[in-house]
Amino acid sequence: MSNPILRIIGVSYKNTSATNRGKFGLDLFCSKQLLSDAKETGIQSIVINSTCNRVEIYAFCDSSKVLINLLCKYSKASKKDFKKFGYKLKNDKAIKHIFNVGTGLDSQILGDFEIIAQMRKSFKLSKSYGLINPYFDRLFSSVTHASKRIKNETKLSSGATSVSFAAVRYILDNVKNLKEKKILLFGAGKIGRNTCENLVKHTSNKQITLINRTEDKARIIAGKFKLILKNISEISNEIKKTDILIVATAASHPTITDKQITGSNELLILDLSVPKNVDENLKNNPKIDLLDLDYLSNITDLNLNNRKKYIPNAKKIINEVKNDFFDWVETRKYAATVNALKNKLKKIQSNKINILKKKTPNLNVDNVNEMGDYLIQKITNQIANHLKESKEFDDELKSVKTIFQIDTNE
Repeated sequence: MSNPILRIIGVSYKNTSATNRGKFGLDLFCSKQLLSDAKETGIQSIVINSTCNRVEIYAFCDSSKVLINLLCKYSKASKKDFKKFGYKLKNDKAIKHIFNVGTGLDSQILGDFEIIAQMRKSFKLSKSYGLINPYFDRLFSSVTHASKRIKNETKLSSGATSVSFAAVRYILDNVKNLKEKKILLFGAGKIGRNTCENLVKHTSNKQITLINRTEDKARIIAGKFKLILKNISEISNEIKKTDILIVATAASHPTITDKQITGSNELLILDLSVPKNVDENLKNNPKIDLLDLDYLSNITDLNLNNRKKYIPNAKKIINEVKNDFFDWVETRKYAATVNALKNKLKKIQSNKINILKKKTPNLNVDNVNEMGDYLIQKITNQIANHLKESKEFDDELKSVKTIFQIDTNE
């Protein structure tokens, strides 16, 4: 069997539509099932990144086929779908991709800093299943560090850059007399909450109504943002009175169909869900203007062009952090041997000092220890630096172990 290597399999907005991406979506329940299954198959480290813009699996695995099988088993996609829309990456290309995704460079809306929070959440879920090895722990820590530096040191993520803001931006740019319009938000998940915040922050509209299947959850959000709260049973009646309907539900099938649209008023519908939660047949209704996630994400605003100026600075930061990560990876190859050598020399030092103390009662133990520690550090640093620069690393590492009789498995 070959040694497991870092692999990525996935689909994203770059190569498939929101409808097709929806087939690959993994909710929390399916993600947990996938992780359990992965653990049983012997995968030791794996993270699932399932968002509205991408579904990706990062793992140490012998073959990408294993990951594709897991993804198709727990999503609604087939292997044929993956062959048509999916991609595979490994080793350095996989590492570069993870850094670009986590820092917002690969996001559908450039500089989207919400993605790193989603990745950290996925990381914690995998860790709770014991599916994070030291390599992954360091890698995701490095990506988080790069994301923080880019946010603090550049303006790549200046302003709101999320999908929810793209929807609000469209409303601000295209709806006249917005203060007089009635807005209905259906869904109180993460995108729904962010949309609420952006609506309140960027509009002066006081006629925003919130409906969610779980009313308790909606009540908290409605209270926080001072929205009108209605029960799910009132949705058809509320849509009749609505000018703008924003759908941010997370269902696997349309939650808005012609059954809920019973009025004759003109209606703007923004579907922020993946898979789409608004029946596409509603586009045939001349009174309805239906826009989906892909359309909204392709809107280029002035801030986007300004953010592009900071891409070189962001890449520079990524390279710095990534190089530190690679240095750590290289260090791990010989760290165990060098530490074992240091411990062995410390034991020799300690034994020799005990002998000297018996022979010389007035021995200055602190001075002798200081001198010994200095020499041990010098020797081990010299060996570490030599191994780091060695072109015949494996042979020389083996020689060090043989010469000093070191067993790193002890």
